Amino acid sequence: MIRCPLGLIGIVALIIVVAPLPADAQQAQPIPRLGFLASASADVTQSLLAAFQQELRALGYVEGKTILIESRYAAGDFARLPDLAGELVHLPVDVILTEGAPAAQAAQQRTTTIPIVIGNAGDPAGMGLVASLARPGGNITGLSQMSPELMGKRLELLKEMVPSASRVAVLFNPVNLASPLQLKELQATAPTLGVTLLPFEAQVAHDIDRAFTAMHQERVEALIVMGDAMLGTHQSRVVELAAQARLPATYNLRAFVDAGGLMSYGTHFEDLYRRAATYVDKILKGTKPADLPVEQPTKFALIINLKTAKALGLTIPPTLLFRADEVIQ
Repeated sequence: MIRCPLGLIGIVALIIVVAPLPADAQQAQPIPRLGFLASASADVTQSLLAAFQQELRALGYVEGKTILIESRYAAGDFARLPDLAGELVHLPVDVILTEGAPAAQAAQQRTTTIPIVIGNAGDPAGMGLVASLARPGGNITGLSQMSPELMGKRLELLKEMVPSASRVAVLFNPVNLASPLQLKELQATAPTLGVTLLPFEAQVAHDIDRAFTAMHQERVEALIVMGDAMLGTHQSRVVELAAQARLPATYNLRAFVDAGGLMSYGTHFEDLYRRAATYVDKILKGTKPADLPVEQPTKFALIINLKTAKALGLTIPPTLLFRADEVIQ
C-alpha cells in the first residue's frame, strides 16, 4: 500500500483550487451595447447608420460579437422620442448615438450619466446640448452639422438659380430646436439679396399639404426646406408638392434631390457619422465625453437635379453647374 504524506495532499489540493479555469469556463466580458436614437425613420437614416457601422468595422469592432447596436426610430414623430430614449436608458446601453437635435434633446433629458454622442445637430451649444464646442462638459459630445450657418448660403444659391425670385417660402418644423436658429440666419441674409421670406410651419405630416396650399395663396416664387427629421421622413410628399406648385426648391439633404428635388446644399452627413464612430470608440475605451470637443463639418456638397430644372423651365447658370459636386441628369 502506497502512502501519501499529508503535506503533499494539501499542496495538490491547493493547486486544484487556484488553477485557472479553462477559457470556455471563465466568465465572458460583457459586450458593449450602443443605443441608436433617431429622430427620423429607418429608411431616411439607413445611409447614416451604414457609414457609422462601416467605420466601426474599420476600428476593429464586429457587430454582434464585440459590440451590440439597439436602434429606436421616431420616424418624425418627436413626441415618441422621450419614451424611446427611456427604453435605451433602461436596457441599459453603454453609449447613445443620436440622429438629429430632437433625439439629442430627448436623450439629454433621460440621462446625465450615460455618454451621448451627437451624430448631427445644428448648433449643439446654442441649443443647450453642450456648454461649448471646445468644452462640452457633462455627458454629451459629438458632431455639429452647422446648419444655421449654412442657411444663408442655401438662400444665396437659390437666388443664383432663380434670380427673379423675391418672395421665398421657408418650410420648417416649429418644434425642432434648430429651426429658430436657422430662420434667424435666413432673415439676416435675405435683405442683402432683395428677398422677402415667408415662413410656413409643418409640425406633423398633414401640415405639409396645408403649408403648400398657403404658399400658393401667398404667391411665393421659390422655396427653402429646412433640415428636419419629420420633413425628411416625408421627403417624397414635399418634393411632389413642390413639383405640382412648380416651385424651385432647395433642401439640406441630397435624398430630396434623389427623390426629384431641384437642389441641395449642406453637410456631408455620412462623413459626420463615420467620425461619430471614433467618438464611440474613444468613450468605450475610457475617454469622458466632457474631454472630447464637439467637431464641426469639413465636407459640404452641392447637388443639382438637371431633369427637375428642365421641368421647371430653369436655365442653370454655368457658374453654378461648375461648382456642383454632382449633377443628376
